[in-house]
Amino acid sequence: DAAHQGLHRGDTFHWNVFSDVGTQGTTLTETTTIPETSFTIAQGTMTITEAGNSVPWTGKLDDLSEQPVAEVIRKVLKTDAKKAFDNLAAAQFDAALLRVVPTAGTSTTALTLTTNGTATLVNTVALGTAHVKLIVDLMKERNIPAYTGDDYYAIAWPSTYRTMKNDLEDIKQYVDQGFRMIMNGEIGRYEGVRFVEQTHIAKGSGMGTSAAAWAGGLSDWAVFFGEDTVAEAVAVPEEIRGKIPGDFGRDRGIAWYYLGGFGIVHTQAAQSRIVIWDSAS
Repeated sequence: DAAHQGLHRGDTFHWNVFSDVGTQGTTLTETTTIPETSFTIAQGTMTITEAGNSVPWTGKLDDLSEQPVAEVIRKVLKTDAKKAFDNLAAAQFDAALLRVVPTAGTSTTALTLTTNGTATLVNTVALGTAHVKLIVDLMKERNIPAYTGDDYYAIAWPSTYRTMKNDLEDIKQYVDQGFRMIMNGEIGRYEGVRFVEQTHIAKGSGMGTSAAAWAGGLSDWAVFFGEDTVAEAVAVPEEIRGKIPGDFGRDRGIAWYYLGGFGIVHTQAAQSRIVIWDSAS
């Protein structure tokens, strides 16, 4: 979710997080009044920061190069900006409190859940379809709302999905011929989860665990989530900027620049929307 912070409003962005009602509604008798209840409003907070990168070049290079220097630099900087935003968002996803590991580190029929952001077992098995079913059941039973329609999302490295994809080779993942909206990087849909591949966030240590956590395993981290996960506040949207030439036009450069921030929406385990397939160090 993105919100426009705008300029001249300080470096701190706040948003409201609404809890469920304190007492659930129930049936009434003719002579009783409708009960009253309440809900709490908590404040989420993030800090607006600057981000950017640049590539300098000389006028001589531009004049003599057979390649369009400025165009090539803009292209590589756009790729760099994408990676930077993925890492900023991933750092907030990694603050999620719900972590799941196969029971005993090896089970395909049970999960062990921790709610303090730290896995307690070493995960030594590949993520499979049975694990996906268990994670989906867990998310539904915690009343985590779907991200799109009735679907959750999962993000991981392509190799993390390999065993699961092998299991699904004989299953048509999209059975609705009228289904049209497929996200970038999406590889399929199973058990109400739409699976997306990514390669910008590193394996092993990409979600708070050390690389040693997966050293003897067959898997790696995977993030499952519903709606209201990480918020983005934008003061100045990402943009490409050209350097004012110096030294009489000999000193040139291009940069990307961004002024904004990312913050996890729900910081209480009971309201968490993110479940991470994880491993202990």
